[in-house]
Amino acid sequence: MKDLGALMKQAQAMQQKLADAQARLAETTVEGTSGGGMVKLTLRGSGELAGVVMDESLLAPGEGEVLSDLMVAAHADAKRKLDAMQADVMREAAGPLAGMGLPGMPKF
Repeated sequence: MKDLGALMKQAQAMQQKLADAQARLAETTVEGTSGGGMVKLTLRGSGELAGVVMDESLLAPGEGEVLSDLMVAAHADAKRKLDAMQADVMREAAGPLAGMGLPGMPKF
């Protein structure tokens, strides 16, 4: 029965680490760029769009389609970075149990 108690303590500690990791992620931001830096988007850890900066030359008449494409590409870049960061932080928090596919555990 002693082993079960130790296992429960480990599970609680890991659960706390995961909660701490999620809180840390919520406070982070990532930046995605496209067009050689002509468009920059900032995403919060929650995935919420926090900011957009674009080169003013993209606001010229006839550049709407280019601007749209660059914004989509910058968002995809930021999302890739955010997903990678989230996976790394959660994998670190889960420690040796990461990737084991345990019920109720996020998959990384």
